[in-house]
Amino acid sequence: MAKRKSTRRKSTRRKRARTKKVKAAVPKVKRLRLDGTSLSLDRLAPLVRGEDLHLTVSAGARALVKEARALVDELVEEGEVVYGVTTGFGKLKDVAVPSEDLVELQRNLVLSHCCGVGEPMPREEVRIAQVLRLNGLLRGHSGVRPQTIDKLVRLFNAGFVPEVPRQGSVGASGDLAPLSHMAAAYMGHGRAELGGRSMTAKAALKKLDEEPLVLHAKEGLALINGTEIMKAIGVVACSRARSLSKLSDAIAALSIEALFGSVTPFDERLAELKADPGHERTASNVRACLKRSEVLKSHTDCDRVQDPYSLRCVPQIHGAAKNAIAHVGAVLERELNGVTDNPILFPETAEVVSAGMFHGQPISMVMDYLGLALATLANVSERRVEQLVNPDLSDLPAFLAPKPGLHSGYMIAQVAAAALASENKVHAHPASVDTVPTSANQEDHVSMGVTAARKARTILENTEQVLAIELLCAGQGREFHPELRAGKGAQALHEHLREHVAPLFRDRYAHTDLQAACEIVRDGSALAAVERKAGRLES
Repeated sequence: MAKRKSTRRKSTRRKRARTKKVKAAVPKVKRLRLDGTSLSLDRLAPLVRGEDLHLTVSAGARALVKEARALVDELVEEGEVVYGVTTGFGKLKDVAVPSEDLVELQRNLVLSHCCGVGEPMPREEVRIAQVLRLNGLLRGHSGVRPQTIDKLVRLFNAGFVPEVPRQGSVGASGDLAPLSHMAAAYMGHGRAELGGRSMTAKAALKKLDEEPLVLHAKEGLALINGTEIMKAIGVVACSRARSLSKLSDAIAALSIEALFGSVTPFDERLAELKADPGHERTASNVRACLKRSEVLKSHTDCDRVQDPYSLRCVPQIHGAAKNAIAHVGAVLERELNGVTDNPILFPETAEVVSAGMFHGQPISMVMDYLGLALATLANVSERRVEQLVNPDLSDLPAFLAPKPGLHSGYMIAQVAAAALASENKVHAHPASVDTVPTSANQEDHVSMGVTAARKARTILENTEQVLAIELLCAGQGREFHPELRAGKGAQALHEHLREHVAPLFRDRYAHTDLQAACEIVRDGSALAAVERKAGRLES
């Protein structure tokens, strides 16, 4: 008996040890201190990846919020006529509202503006929008109460995610409809996600033992006037685009290896002559990926004079996209810390200024630019796919098939790439030049910023898939010359691909391969594999 008892004790100890090990492996949630002025794309990166952040608020920002609120309370107490504080909104700006109705005024504003339609926004976009709205309020020019800030921070940290429809904003007086859905969820209306489950916002608040938010004077307007939705979509799209621009260079390098292309166009002296930062970064990335390539070494004495543009002009084409993405990122980072509601309070002078800070034109224009840059990456990638699968253009088997004729290989993968690249051209039509007057012509010029941002994200997702198809084809092209080792980065990329997709020895269900390749493009693992061997690439 004693022996068996001892065995049970040992078993219990082992079980406890295993339990401790599992607990130790749980990653800590990163903390983000908001002060209204220091947000960046890098600081929002965990949210882009779908991770969580724990928010705190700086003491300085809290003091500014308190000062601005004191001004609002003073204006209400003195019976001042102030747009959005003691009046109606938009065309109803001249209608004064009695002080006893101000709470109802803000409630009615939010609920009446919940006119969003379509599928819910992705979780990561809503989480970023929550952070951005808080960050703007912390500048101390919006007039919300400190306790409202505290509540929004608590709800965010508890994982409360409002359900926000994707469509319904023209991006003029801010992203009114989607931001209203976000605010309404805090008030217990609509739906929210909590713990990975969708439920009514009222039920989610109850689970957190939180009372629905009651908005006081100016607060409804402060929560729904802003460009946070278009910025949130833009943050996701631009962040992923920066990574994709680096990976596109590595995938192009693998295609160059498979096609026995030349490294000559990537000479750093050419980059110096061009004096173009995108060209220089692209050429440097490709050289790093091709370093120590046995394939290129074997190509030294061949009689090929020039490669096609899709290979030879990678520095110019990818470089132009990098320049565009960098510009978009710079504009976004300025906007992340901007005040975008209305009216604007200046507590130090007791002024209330009505302006157009909520207009989304700065965002909509660069989102269109981002779409153009990404569509260009897809266009040239699809042309490299054609180089890889077309036996008239390469020395590789037709469609990279093991036995052309019996097998079709990647024939239709190129067709899919062509379809996506062509679809991108439709989405690349600019939204920022469109405008439809709204609110009885009070809002007579609108930005269509959310439309531009949503289109950019669609183009991004299509381009990720096109580059994944190129990665599949370039990887298969390398299988026909296994005796020659590729360059450091290209070889690492090929090996990472093979961890997820086997070489094509016979035709099989192709969709699974396309999905697997796209997943490693999107999740960052392919780029990480390249950078572990070739060093950090430049975006």
